Amino acid sequence: MKNQELLSEINSICEKAKIASRKVAALSQFQKNNILKAMADAIEAEKDIILKENNSDIDLALKKGLSLPMIERLKLDEKRINSIANSIRELIKLEDPVGKVLSSIIRPNGLKIEKISVPIGVITIIYESRPNVTVDSASLCLKAGNAVILRGGSEAYKTNMALLHCINRAGLEAGLPEGAIQSAPQNREAVKILLKMNKYIDLVIPRGGENLIKTVVEHSTIPVIKHYKGVCHVYVDKEADLKMAENIIINAKCQRPGVCNAIETLLIHRDIAETFVPIIAEALIKNGVELRGDCEFLKFVPSAIPATEEDWFAEYLNLTLAVRIVPDIQTAIEHINYYGSQHSDCIVSEDQNAASIFLNQVDSAVVYHNASTRFTDGGEFGMGAEIGISTDKLHARGPMGLQELNTYKYIVFGNGQCRK
Repeated sequence: MKNQELLSEINSICEKAKIASRKVAALSQFQKNNILKAMADAIEAEKDIILKENNSDIDLALKKGLSLPMIERLKLDEKRINSIANSIRELIKLEDPVGKVLSSIIRPNGLKIEKISVPIGVITIIYESRPNVTVDSASLCLKAGNAVILRGGSEAYKTNMALLHCINRAGLEAGLPEGAIQSAPQNREAVKILLKMNKYIDLVIPRGGENLIKTVVEHSTIPVIKHYKGVCHVYVDKEADLKMAENIIINAKCQRPGVCNAIETLLIHRDIAETFVPIIAEALIKNGVELRGDCEFLKFVPSAIPATEEDWFAEYLNLTLAVRIVPDIQTAIEHINYYGSQHSDCIVSEDQNAASIFLNQVDSAVVYHNASTRFTDGGEFGMGAEIGISTDKLHARGPMGLQELNTYKYIVFGNGQCRK
């Protein structure tokens, strides 16, 4: 496709989305929920078509030699399709975020000023691998009153199109405004053009690897909500319950090592190292974890690989863990704030004062006391499906659900006031 034709196509998509966004914003909660119900029912009714297209994507991915973790994220089965449909039904149960009065004041001159939650407008989601993101993004944006432009990865193209056609057909029949849910062309140049459409698009959310997010940030003239990577930590304090610490670490590292809320670095207080390091090292090795440690850790675990400076910054996304022995809590905090990615970090301690210091001073989106970092997830936070996890500070941070897909405006009521 020639660049001029591509520009014209994307411009048309964006114009339709902008028009649709105003119509979606005016839908009632009842209307939106009816549309969502129709989408969920259609996904289940058309599961055979969706699975057929998914199998085609998987066959092509295998021929191209894509990694097994990527293929696992791509693969759908009947259980996963039912889960996608049920995630929409869970969304229906959630309160509509649009039109909430966030604050209200009456000024001395009689003006009444209300701060009201409103949709953002047009949101573009750029993502890789996981076909469920197609439905999660579309349904969340709709419930929050937004139009959405989706651009999935080429490895899931047929699956994404099958899902998109399914929910659009059902949605339009139930009252979805035309142009509210669209896809961008499967073309690298299309992404660069899309990211310059700040006249129409209000927000971009990339979901995928660090390289994808860097590319989006580099080319976008539109605000981007992002997280580059998840370098998450567990710090085991000198007053920790060691059995609890062991359980949390194994869960946070081994349950699903390829996700962004799995830990990549373990910090252990020096006072408990002699007791705890042999216990946790044995448990981690039994679970297939490769250990990389600092000099002090290597004294207890000579079989570990010496850690380099790069290891403290690393998001391994596999069964590799960097371990450091620290002299005190302040060193642990400084390590996390320097090497971490402001995603999710945990302290294990029975000392409430130490926990309070850690929770207040660690500058991350989610900070835990005595719980696994694996809970950083929209579903686990009671948000239903999530649109992503942000390590930014404006305007959203941590797991993003319906509330984070709204902004606000001020509505001012008067009775003839004029400023002096």
